[in-house]
Amino acid sequence: MDDPILTMEERTAINQGRWFCSLSPSLRHDILRCAYVKRYQDGDLICARGEPPEQWIACARGAVRVSSTTLTGKQITLTYVEPGIWFGDVAMFDGDRRTHDAYAHGPTTILCVARADFQKILAAHSELYEALLKLQARRIRLLFGQVEDLNTLPLRARLAKQLGHLVRSYGVPSLSSDDEWRITLQLAQEELAQLLGASRQRVNQELKTMEREGIIRIESAGLVVCDRQALIAIGQED
Repeated sequence: MDDPILTMEERTAINQGRWFCSLSPSLRHDILRCAYVKRYQDGDLICARGEPPEQWIACARGAVRVSSTTLTGKQITLTYVEPGIWFGDVAMFDGDRRTHDAYAHGPTTILCVARADFQKILAAHSELYEALLKLQARRIRLLFGQVEDLNTLPLRARLAKQLGHLVRSYGVPSLSSDDEWRITLQLAQEELAQLLGASRQRVNQELKTMEREGIIRIESAGLVVCDRQALIAIGQED
């Protein structure tokens, strides 16, 4: 159900996004002035592969699961877009069709800018060209790093780095201990395995090993990271 107003928490997530907060106040104002809010329930389709690009999108609450579908009909999760992150700008530039499906993961709120408004903002703010170029450069660096990790790091190290990223993006202090962080993004082990390019069985084994070592704790409500420094150290292992 659509709601024209962001909640205070959602607006904070947008305004504190690393990329968005680097823009000038006037540019941020014009983007938000043109934007409209859409809300989704878990599993709802936000946009589909092959659709024309109609909107530039930011996640304001929850997560957006970006996926593709194999020839056998199996969905493969590629990434999760966290609150404060904008996406869909590549298709807005080249006008080509969407390359992936995007689904709400949990109750999710997105902020949208229609393509016509996106073009008007570009015309009025040359700053946005450079800002989007820097955003794409950062994405390419991250992508190259992920490809390198996939080919050079053992699964244990890749898992530790992924859990560290999830703590930074979705971690909240645990009520039971000031040193523990609970990952609020609910991921099935199959979904976590897809992000790592590994089987669910192997990821399950590594998670249980980390739990025995006291680095994480597996609970029904999700993962709790007990030792972030240990995760960092594992992520740096060759």
